[in-house]
Amino acid sequence: MPQPPVRHRTAPGGTRLLAAAACVLGAEALFATMGGAIRVAAGELDNAMIVFGRNLLGALLLLAWLLARGGPERLRTAVPGLHLLRALFGTGAMYCFFYAIAHMPLAEAMLLKLTAPLFIPFVALAWLREPLPPWILPSLAVGFAGVWLVLDPAGGDPDPVALVALAGGLLAAFAKVTVRRLSRHDPPSLIVFYFALGGLTLSLAPLPWYWHTPSPTAVAWLILVGLLATAGQLLLSRGLSLAPAGRLAPFSFFSVVFGALLGWTFWDEALTAATLDGSLLILLSVLLAGRRTSAAARRPLPAESSP
Repeated sequence: MPQPPVRHRTAPGGTRLLAAAACVLGAEALFATMGGAIRVAAGELDNAMIVFGRNLLGALLLLAWLLARGGPERLRTAVPGLHLLRALFGTGAMYCFFYAIAHMPLAEAMLLKLTAPLFIPFVALAWLREPLPPWILPSLAVGFAGVWLVLDPAGGDPDPVALVALAGGLLAAFAKVTVRRLSRHDPPSLIVFYFALGGLTLSLAPLPWYWHTPSPTAVAWLILVGLLATAGQLLLSRGLSLAPAGRLAPFSFFSVVFGALLGWTFWDEALTAATLDGSLLILLSVLLAGRRTSAAARRPLPAESSP
């Protein structure tokens, strides 16, 4: 009696996961390099000008790309309010993150940027009324213990700059929940474009108080920041469209590795024991939470499966 053919059901999913992981790793390498460029630009420019320059170049690049691909109809969206919320949260997180990069070790800034997953369950509870599963609380407690190690390694008062970075993580959590809802309606390229456009509009507001004509060198660094940020956002959005965010979260922690390498190479920044221990606890927290939700997360919504 002939044997039925073997059906390899895991291959396509495994291939998609590998492609998604590669996108996330590439995005985090670009974000860490962007952090180095911000650090250099901050030697001459105020934070408000750096945020504005990043959003200006990102909006121009994405507008040209979208128009070349399909004309004005490519810019249509049925959920402008969600895009506005995403811009508000994301731009606030950007101000916090860019400020932290300029004033604290690069690896620590990258680590505190990754605290958003710890806040997301609470944001979803308060905003979307999604209940907290009982098992997630111990996982989050491990993560916040890691955050405390980074914030207060010597037992004194927390570094105010680190608190700013942590506030950026909270705002990023709101932004990520918004992006999750946006992905049901719009492709990643349009989400990133409207974020850049909204961020550009919002970052115009404080500019009159901080503007001064930048030097050609500073302009070059601003252009590099915009290029790296835009490419990183597109890669990250592509990765999240290929696989569930819960399965990709561990790969995001490579930004700490990339940041530590850049900080050590160019600014002689050593990775402290507190940062290393905190990184491990936060990573463990994300893995514990992701392991319990992976079964449901493996089945993304149809609108999220492709850009």
